[in-house]
Amino acid sequence: MVFSSLFFIYIFLLLCLISYWAVGSLKYKNFILILFSLIFYAWGEPVWVSLLIFSAFQNYLSGRLIEKFRGKAGAKAVMILSLVLNLGLLFGFKYTGFFVENINLIAGTSIPVPDIRLPIGISFFTFQAISYTVDCYWERVNVQKSFWKLLLYLSMFPQLVAGPIVRYSTIEQEIDERSVTVEDISYGISRLIVGLGKKVILANNLSVIVDSFFGGELGGVSVLGTWYAVIVYAMQIYFDFSGYSDMAIGMGRMFGFHFDENFRHPFLCKDVTEFWQRWHISLGSFFRDYLLYIPLFGKRRPYASLFLVWFSTGLWHGASWNFIIWGLYFGIFIFMERQLGKKRMKKIPIGIRHFYNKIVIILGFGIFYFESLPRLGGFFRNLVGANGNMLVDEVTKLSVMNNLFLLLAALVCCFPIGELFGKLAKKSEASQIAVGAGQIIFNIAVFLTSSILLVDATNNPFLYFRF
Repeated sequence: MVFSSLFFIYIFLLLCLISYWAVGSLKYKNFILILFSLIFYAWGEPVWVSLLIFSAFQNYLSGRLIEKFRGKAGAKAVMILSLVLNLGLLFGFKYTGFFVENINLIAGTSIPVPDIRLPIGISFFTFQAISYTVDCYWERVNVQKSFWKLLLYLSMFPQLVAGPIVRYSTIEQEIDERSVTVEDISYGISRLIVGLGKKVILANNLSVIVDSFFGGELGGVSVLGTWYAVIVYAMQIYFDFSGYSDMAIGMGRMFGFHFDENFRHPFLCKDVTEFWQRWHISLGSFFRDYLLYIPLFGKRRPYASLFLVWFSTGLWHGASWNFIIWGLYFGIFIFMERQLGKKRMKKIPIGIRHFYNKIVIILGFGIFYFESLPRLGGFFRNLVGANGNMLVDEVTKLSVMNNLFLLLAALVCCFPIGELFGKLAKKSEASQIAVGAGQIIFNIAVFLTSSILLVDATNNPFLYFRF
């Protein structure tokens, strides 16, 4: 089940909200959320819902044992064992086939490559489970005494299958104590609708453009056509994933949970380092806190940890070499920027900085798109005309003209328009009323447009489901 479907919006979510508000006790509200979350997951993965429950139980038990053996070697042993189990499940399901393929390629063996179906959202709920257990060991959070409350944390459907990666510390208090105001409901609905519009109106239509250029043979795509398509793909990924995060944050707020932001207008960045401080923030902060600052290679080799983080970031996104290359690619530029230093970076003219980082980011999305290395090589040759492709063709011109309003809308939506109107609303009571009325009209228009587009939608998956 995906958020951007009529069934989810008009039936599942509505029934969940009605059931949630029909009960008064927070204990029963939590039970309603667990029930609907397990139904939500089982809708697409009826078998692997047991894996989600097992993960919750294993980490619940690990937390209790860490508390029992606090200050002793047993606590560390339990934490390590929990890490092995969590990462073992993730690697077993997600990377076994990839490693077997590469062993066969390198060693010339013929080991059968297992065809393992990847459980939806396993990368997200596994990292959340790891953050809970490690934070229990580091005494950053209190050990959860109730299995059901930990299951609620890991299974909560707004953020279950495609993030953001919510730390247990973020909602630890709200599991037991939370309230929802009219402002929370209003904010949650608006955020949900904005995310739905990003996904249905922008990302889905941008994906049609990308598929028309990159879906077939690349040899016939012109140089400018290749640049055009990869720029469109960058915006598609952004609106697809940030749209999902907006919807998750909005629904979380309607249930009284305050999830952290996952995107902060990343294309406004002035360098590559800042891009990753604005893009998929929950993943970047996870690796920063649980891998980067742990001196696995000794304090004299901090950059070894940096490249380990970016290798892991790439591998997390998928069992394919292009993702590993993608991660290390960004790691190289962040390493270079660190070597140059913040003061020297600031001395570079802002226009040059923007041009440099946008080229790096756009090429990175090209690496991200092409899982086939031969096609990836063809993409890079296309960028400079090395495939014998022409500079520009009529197909590219026609695509730009036919999609001009869509492209302009996507470009404008990369900027903090909502924040600008928020500042405007604070100037006077009249401006607050005008902005409020405008927001209501905007929300209704976006919701109705998205609903109409979803009636006959045939291209509607969230890209990050596969990660």
